[in-house]
Amino acid sequence: MAAVPQSQEHVLPSQDLPRASSAGFRLLAVHAHPDDESSKGAATMAGYVAAGAEVLVATCTGGERGDVLNAAMAGDAHARRDLAGLRRVEMARAVAELGVQQRWLGFTDSGLPEGDPLPDLPFGCFALQPLERAAAPLVKLVREFRPHVIVSYDENGGYPHPDHIMAHRVAVEAFEAAADPERYPGTGEAWSASKLYYDRAFNPERFRALHDALEEAGLPSPYAERIAQWFEADAEGHQPPAPAHATTTQIRCGDFFGHRERALLAHRTQVDPEGFFFAVSVELQQQVWPWEDYSLITSRVDTRTDPSVPEDDFFAGISPGA
Repeated sequence: MAAVPQSQEHVLPSQDLPRASSAGFRLLAVHAHPDDESSKGAATMAGYVAAGAEVLVATCTGGERGDVLNAAMAGDAHARRDLAGLRRVEMARAVAELGVQQRWLGFTDSGLPEGDPLPDLPFGCFALQPLERAAAPLVKLVREFRPHVIVSYDENGGYPHPDHIMAHRVAVEAFEAAADPERYPGTGEAWSASKLYYDRAFNPERFRALHDALEEAGLPSPYAERIAQWFEADAEGHQPPAPAHATTTQIRCGDFFGHRERALLAHRTQVDPEGFFFAVSVELQQQVWPWEDYSLITSRVDTRTDPSVPEDDFFAGISPGA
């Protein structure tokens, strides 16, 4: 098994989805909370479903400790009485919009600690589980679903929420351990997924391109502060560090951005319809950045079949019969 070498940021040439059909392929996306599947890789998943692949979302926690982030839902009786239950209802609507399958792994949301010093995480929460206990349900799911490709977050969780970091850890553990028949006995027959990717939903290059497009169109951009944090030198003239994992893979999925927006809007307690995710129209996004971005981290594909990155298809080099 070979780790994929890092490459420079780039934009792949515009082209249609690489396969007329993805029938026979299986994709597993590992996410921390309900709504993460809609804000990270949703259009990619909807596109692959439309092309015939089986796509499964594994949701590690129920989002029980989330806050109501949409001011319009602040007084909602269901949200006050049973936020966890409402988030399951929202998830069902998002899943239906994307056409994916979904499974709950059954862990308790850790919440996002705030304050100085940070408070301890709640007893029994997902982020405090021993790794083998936290990964066991996912190993079982990998062996049952038998995905060709697994997608999750980088070491920082995409952003440093304790559940996102733990989701990263269990995804990597499951990718490695599910292939070893000696590990996690009692969770099914060993299965070796072919590729592991990290999602790059917060790719700085994408946000800079969208920011520039808004300014060129004379429209306000909500991204200026974030762009400055990423790209401007500090007071001593130092540049910020390069991303830990460069983009290797861009999936062209602009035709499914509408599905992504509707799936996000299904999470009414978590997503403000006037907020950050909807600052750029679908049409402008399709023109400026019609991809979703990923880093290929580990590949078990024979390099004689699939010799290099960049890629435009998760399943490049993989046989659907594998």
